[in-house]
Amino acid sequence: MKVENRTFVVSGGSSGLGLATVLDLLKSSYLAIIDRNPPDPDLLPPSPRIKFFQTDITNLSQIQSSVSSVISWSQETNAPIGGIINCAGVASGQKIIDANNTAHPLDLWEFVLKVNVTGTFNLTRLVLEHMVVNVKPEEGNPDGERGVVIMVSSAAAFEGQPGQTAYSASKGAILSMTLPMARDLSRHAIRVVTIAPGVFDSNMTLGLNQKTRRSLENEGIVYPRRFGQPVEFAQTVRWILECPYVNGETIRLSGGGRLPGKL
Repeated sequence: MKVENRTFVVSGGSSGLGLATVLDLLKSSYLAIIDRNPPDPDLLPPSPRIKFFQTDITNLSQIQSSVSSVISWSQETNAPIGGIINCAGVASGQKIIDANNTAHPLDLWEFVLKVNVTGTFNLTRLVLEHMVVNVKPEEGNPDGERGVVIMVSSAAAFEGQPGQTAYSASKGAILSMTLPMARDLSRHAIRVVTIAPGVFDSNMTLGLNQKTRRSLENEGIVYPRRFGQPVEFAQTVRWILECPYVNGETIRLSGGGRLPGKL
């Protein structure tokens, strides 16, 4: 799909992997950022190609309002929706039974799934409701592609660490949603692809101590032996958008790494 003069909806676009994606696509596209907080202007200077929509991804009415505003903006700019890139997410660290023999809090479980799974589901379905009716298939493309949905899973969906029951469940759900959603949307010429990052330099890994970081780099990653960089995630997003034959897949982005059973 051609990304020029298309609008891409990026949840979690104010920081981390989402921000890296916005910065990369800004060269050619319009970006609607869905996030609780606006991007740092020092990292993402104001541009007529960017619009921020303050949204709590767990609040359905806020998502509905933001999607309506995004659609209106895309009509004003004459840059039709090209895709939804779901980067909003939260991590959690809580064992099913902790050191005091206390059970995993239900509210934490529900919050993680509400952000990572239900938030992704709601934003995607509400943008798609417009795309399948109002976005014309891409001109000059023999496949008649209309757009792309990108979701974000995690290495934890495959090799969850101790304390990642809720997080792994949420990211495993995203993985499992990918193929059936792609099959649902095939008649609308919309592709669905999920990225499953390994360990990346992001807000989620800022709190790791040096011992844990070195353990992951030296034991868990094959090559290159370092954390992934946000720009590499953004490059993967662009490849997915531009390569029409990648569909229904979950792509591991990990340097060949596999999370060990215990750090």
